[in-house]
Amino acid sequence: MTALDPVRDVAAPKQRTDWGAVRAIMRRDLAAVTRSKAVMLPMLLVPLLMLVLLPMSVALAANGSALDVTKILNMLPGRLAEPISLVPNNEQLIILVLGYLVAPLFLIVPLMVSAVLAGDAFAGEKERKTLESLLHLPIRDRDLYIGKLLVSFIPSVAVSWLGYLLFCVVANASAWPVMHRAFMPTRLWAVVILWIAPAVAAVGLGIMVRVSIRANNTQEAQQLGGAVVLPLVVLAVAQTTALMLSGIRLTFLAGCAIWVVAIWLNVRGARAFTRDRMAARL
Repeated sequence: MTALDPVRDVAAPKQRTDWGAVRAIMRRDLAAVTRSKAVMLPMLLVPLLMLVLLPMSVALAANGSALDVTKILNMLPGRLAEPISLVPNNEQLIILVLGYLVAPLFLIVPLMVSAVLAGDAFAGEKERKTLESLLHLPIRDRDLYIGKLLVSFIPSVAVSWLGYLLFCVVANASAWPVMHRAFMPTRLWAVVILWIAPAVAAVGLGIMVRVSIRANNTQEAQQLGGAVVLPLVVLAVAQTTALMLSGIRLTFLAGCAIWVVAIWLNVRGARAFTRDRMAARL
């Protein structure tokens, strides 16, 4: 009677996810990510620039600006322009720019961070020559895949939420001479940050993890993934401001649609992932 192969035996289908194994994969990958300057620098510096320095410069410029936004509001349908037209004239520029126009940045950031981390998920293992040892770990394929997803998803959402907190502090402080009150956060922004931003990050993961499986190194994964992620960035920039001007209900429904796409992509990816296919690419 032959002994069972430990990896095959553990990989037998079970109903429950082994969260201990998932956490072990996450700790292992987070340690590798924190040691990589090529991953950490863009993940921290770009959000800092986009979510803090850019809004601060916009608010400071708006403080001393006499720009009339009436012409901009006249270009919008009345229903979309109403939330801004209701505030005093000297506050309209700040509300328009910091309350609506910078919204796409908060979807680009989680998408960008998730793409960077997910691109490193398997391609980075190949580049560091650690993939073979990873494939021989005594855990199931599904647990390995979930661990790789979460180690990219959680930091991308954390960076987005932390960036928004910093944005609120900077925006309120910079615009105080005009607003004389804290105008951020709002319920509409809560929907964008807490509901849509994680969904966008999950969509990026569903794409980039599968790209990372096929790529031979991180650079190749980023190049291949960029061809797919870039149209999503353009779409986010084009649609987010219009969604926010349309109100909470439509914004929430848009988030639901994004979550459906994200779940579909990631479930398909988990079902298609096997270590046999990964080993064949070594």
